[in-house]
Amino acid sequence: MKLGARILKTGIAIVLSLYLGQLLHSPSPVFAGIAAIFAIQPTIYRSYLTIIEQIQGNLIGALLAVAFVLLLGNHIIVIGLAAIIVIAINLKLKLENTIGLSLVTLISIMETPGGNFIPFAGIRFSTIMIGVFSAFIVNLLFMPPRYENKLYFKMTSTTEEIIRWIRLSTRHDFDHNLLKSDIVKLKENIIQMNQFYTMYREERSYFKKKSLEKSRKLVIYRQMHSAAKKALDTLKRLHRFENELLHLPASFQQAIQEQLDCLIYHHEQLMLRFIGKIPTSPTDSENNVCLNKKQLFDLFLLHQQKFTEQDQPHLFHTMQIIASIIDYGEQVEHLDTLITSFHSYHHNEVLIEEDIL
Repeated sequence: MKLGARILKTGIAIVLSLYLGQLLHSPSPVFAGIAAIFAIQPTIYRSYLTIIEQIQGNLIGALLAVAFVLLLGNHIIVIGLAAIIVIAINLKLKLENTIGLSLVTLISIMETPGGNFIPFAGIRFSTIMIGVFSAFIVNLLFMPPRYENKLYFKMTSTTEEIIRWIRLSTRHDFDHNLLKSDIVKLKENIIQMNQFYTMYREERSYFKKKSLEKSRKLVIYRQMHSAAKKALDTLKRLHRFENELLHLPASFQQAIQEQLDCLIYHHEQLMLRFIGKIPTSPTDSENNVCLNKKQLFDLFLLHQQKFTEQDQPHLFHTMQIIASIIDYGEQVEHLDTLITSFHSYHHNEVLIEEDIL
């Protein structure tokens, strides 16, 4: 099992919140630990937003708890009614993420009112806020997340897997059922790539130079994501219309195979060139191997004339494959342009290190 940074940070935040609760002589430091669990977030920026939201949500829970106890007491039905109102207010204010901790605050304050109820409520509220601030401190100081690394390695591994399957598909050398199950996994990987991209975008840069570099990187990573999606679309077309491909003329099959080999090779080189492992762009001789959009479409039209009336379904399906290849090629070309432009400004200043956790 891989022990992630967030798991460790959650444990550290619980320890810190319990320690601070005991240090400040809180009668129930366990509530600080519970609050720390709710407040830990994957990024520093989200942790900051969580503090703002949790302060608002906990104030709502605390104020309603005090009001209901003073007006109606703390009967279990009253607690349930107060909980419904707390949830409704949080939803109205679009504070859905704070509902859980707001309810913890509400119940912890309403459970044991006594003669000094107002000071008791203040202590419980403060104890819970200790947990929230402990989570923020831990997220700020311990093991800051490096979502750029996670994003790049997820993109690289997913792209390599898609490229491997495309290479096998054009040669009809694969297990049909295995590819079908892997396509589902690759779709999930594409979704994870988007999540890592969002988290990396939320990370804040504190220096102007880094901020400008990151803005350009974000454009490239977004294009890497688009290129991977188009590669996956092409793979799905090859898988879906495998039978149609087998019935194409051998010369046309060979042309499609060579075009895809050229595209995936170019795609592989770009992923490495971005981090400086390939310092120069591909040579002109390598680029000329790939057909441009017009050449590929003309090749399709040339073979289209050989289709008979009974071959119309094959024609339409082949047209989808060619359109997907053209679209994939455009995405790869655009990625090439962006990476070339990036390196003209930053001179291979891309450092990607694999996380040890």
